[in-house]
Amino acid sequence: MNMIKRFVRDESGATAIEYGLIAALIAVVIIGAASVVGTQLDATFDKVGDTLTTANTAQ
Repeated sequence: MNMIKRFVRDESGATAIEYGLIAALIAVVIIGAASVVGTQLDATFDKVGDTLTTANTAQ
């Protein structure tokens, strides 16, 4: 009976799960932010490339 009481009071597993969920949430946010920044960076490099191509052909 004493062992069951200790098991019910033990919250170390719950804490580990909470840390796991927090880490997963942080990973999702990082992936989302990297995706947005990557898309914007790609558009910027495309614009720079087009500008350089236009400047090169205008000579």
